[in-house]
Amino acid sequence: MRYFVLIAALGLTTVFASTSSLARTETDPMTAAPAADYYIFQKVVYQNSGGLPDDGAYFRRLLRNIDAHIAATGGNVEIRVVSFAGGVKAFQMAQTDPELAKAIDALKAKRVRFLICRNTLRAMNITPADLYGVGDADIVPSGVAEVARLQGQGFVYIHP
Repeated sequence: MRYFVLIAALGLTTVFASTSSLARTETDPMTAAPAADYYIFQKVVYQNSGGLPDDGAYFRRLLRNIDAHIAATGGNVEIRVVSFAGGVKAFQMAQTDPELAKAIDALKAKRVRFLICRNTLRAMNITPADLYGVGDADIVPSGVAEVARLQGQGFVYIHP
């Protein structure tokens, strides 16, 4: 009887394993790239509110994550980055950090929009001219409210 149960269990495992492998497009998720149509079009809003104790390292990591996101989707994504509070410091730092400025420019070239909170600018007593690559069109009334507005428009929220 035990032998029969073991054989039946192995048979079911084989059936389930072969059935589930038919539904997958890749053979090994750790080594195979997903099929070109694996990711549907995505609308994503990233929150950038800084990352103490090292805002610079946090912002570089954020930019790398966004670049990897674009690469993984084959560019089939619309990304907005909403910066407020300590996240605005990244654009101040980019004024004197050419590598950071280059990373921001590279993502802008891939259609990533960087949005800056007007409330934060007022609180920090800074202007768009004090920030790298930020113009009046990049300013939103409230960073937090902008994240909520974008979510209401179907953007998925990510806070790395």
